[in-house]
Amino acid sequence: MISMLGRGLVLGSLFFATTGFFGGAVAAMRKDRRAWLVTRNAAYAFSASMISANLLMIYALLVKDFSVEYVTEVGSLATPWWIAIPSLWSSLNGSILFWGGILGGYVALTVWTLGEKHKEYAPWALHVLMGISIFFALLVGGIANPFAPVAMVPPDGPGPNPLLQNHWLMIVHPPTLYLGYVGMSVPFSLVCAALLAGRLDAGWMVPVRRLMLVPWTFLTFGIMLGGWWSYEVLGWGGAWAWDPVENASFHPWLTGTAFLHSAMVLQRRGRMRDWTLVLGMTTFLLTLLGTFMTRSGVFNSVHSFTQSAIGPVFLVFIGISLVYSVVLLAMRSHLLDETARSVDGELGGRSDRTGGGLLTREFSILVQNLLFAVFTFTVLLGTLYPLITEAMQERKVSVGGPYFDKWALPLGLGIVFMMGVGPALPWGRTEPGAFSRRIAPAAVVGALFAGWSYALGFDKPYTVLTLFTIGFALWCNLYEFIEPVMQRVGARKESPVSAALKVFERSRRRIGGQVAHYGVLFAVFSLALSKGYRLERDYTLNIGQSVEDFAGFTVTYAGSELVTEPMRQSVVANFDVTKGGKAVGRFGPKMRYYPTQREPIVTPEVYSTPTYDLYFSLIEVSKEANATVVVRLIHEPYQMWLWWSAPIIALGSALALWPQRSRQKQGGAQAQVPAGVQPGGAK
Repeated sequence: MISMLGRGLVLGSLFFATTGFFGGAVAAMRKDRRAWLVTRNAAYAFSASMISANLLMIYALLVKDFSVEYVTEVGSLATPWWIAIPSLWSSLNGSILFWGGILGGYVALTVWTLGEKHKEYAPWALHVLMGISIFFALLVGGIANPFAPVAMVPPDGPGPNPLLQNHWLMIVHPPTLYLGYVGMSVPFSLVCAALLAGRLDAGWMVPVRRLMLVPWTFLTFGIMLGGWWSYEVLGWGGAWAWDPVENASFHPWLTGTAFLHSAMVLQRRGRMRDWTLVLGMTTFLLTLLGTFMTRSGVFNSVHSFTQSAIGPVFLVFIGISLVYSVVLLAMRSHLLDETARSVDGELGGRSDRTGGGLLTREFSILVQNLLFAVFTFTVLLGTLYPLITEAMQERKVSVGGPYFDKWALPLGLGIVFMMGVGPALPWGRTEPGAFSRRIAPAAVVGALFAGWSYALGFDKPYTVLTLFTIGFALWCNLYEFIEPVMQRVGARKESPVSAALKVFERSRRRIGGQVAHYGVLFAVFSLALSKGYRLERDYTLNIGQSVEDFAGFTVTYAGSELVTEPMRQSVVANFDVTKGGKAVGRFGPKMRYYPTQREPIVTPEVYSTPTYDLYFSLIEVSKEANATVVVRLIHEPYQMWLWWSAPIIALGSALALWPQRSRQKQGGAQAQVPAGVQPGGAK
């Protein structure tokens, strides 16, 4: 019954996606109100069908309905409900269904966000978005059908992948990452809509940028949660290993970040238009490439699924999407120029055609965008080079961490430095003297950070340079908030608190960007110190033996015990830790044994403080009580700051997304409309 109902919902979603695809095109080309209503309703119906199919599969997993093929793959009678629900995305076909469900949510969000506004663009946007939905509905209804019935119903199943049920982070990390990946289809469809409509109004960039910021925030959080999972579960004591599938999530993050910055220049100054459109399209294409890497089996990764027929199908869809994007840009981008010139002439010179020069915020964003582009290309080349070499020369090669670190360090520092230069520059030309006066205090703060680093023993040249850059960028972003507050205090005699609240209220979106920058600086600070000053040692200990003076700690092995749970057995090795004669605590890293897993899974234990982490990871221990243990001890300074960065970035994004009061009534604040972006929106 569940198999039939599930397949019916999926086929229904395919029907509604197809209806929306053709309805959107008709509504856009003929300006047909009825076709537009059909398209909107079809989009909502697609969302309802896909989300309902996901809920139905969750129900099948909870009730252990082994007549459904996917339940026989990942379900078991011993699986508790809080693991049964994440089983939806723990294997290939379920993850594709989950992808479709999230896409349905984004489709509904897009229809609701656009509403009755932007009537020249919205039908085209839904036309493209429904085209993407057709592909995923075909996948779920075809080669990745999780609702296929089982002829011989088994009494039990194997349960989900043990590695994916070993930590609570797997309940939140994949959905968050999916929300980032899938959501990139929305700004892609909005960019395509502008090209298909042959115009780009200033008002259209508002939903484009906002609907990029939503998935970008989820992608940021998903990457960070993935790093935390790797740190807490895999036992090697790191958050990022330049694994191909890790890189696959990093590519669209880099281009998405560049898009958010270049879109600002497009909105404010009318420049970098084509570059911004290319970034929006590239980000979506890179999410498709990342999905292909994860689900094709071409990479051997802890994050990837096994070989399947989905890989070639995804590759074909990537090719179609790439050709569509290139052709659309080549054949339609000139129409944006023609329409912009027409509107510019009608408005009598409203467009911004002033020269900028080097000392402008838009030029700093251009430089930062180029760094993002080089960073993306470098990581993409290192990720794909082994595949290209194997395909062309039939030999296996590997590209390891040293290659990526060699490029990531200078490019990352350059991006952080420009993160400080940008806020120190105004929009439009500035005088060199004024720029120097703004930069000098930031350089002093950077020097203080570097001196603090050196005084504490973090004296490696790159570490000192990184801390200088962080301090420099931190002050530049802080001063962009402090300066208008000081101006209000001086000019209007307001109290500092009242002035700060007024500035916050009037500049919430800009302040949100600054807060997001603080989160990035937290992450760079943590990576610089935790990676650069990591201390790692392996020890073989018998019960009662101690490790003396490991980073100032004394670690004593207190014995092991076997713990039996319904779905696994765990060998827990206990270690008592003291520092300076004072007890720190007892810590118990584990080896976990699952019935369906030949090798045990390491489960480390971490003692975290704001200034350091002490990490315990078992390398070898038997099930015998109080057996000899081989343990890896790792000391990493300021590792916790990396995890703090994600909620700070999310807070900044939330502030930027918070609706702002219209400034139309404030003395004609919208009088300046930049070149290349047309004023107003569709009426």
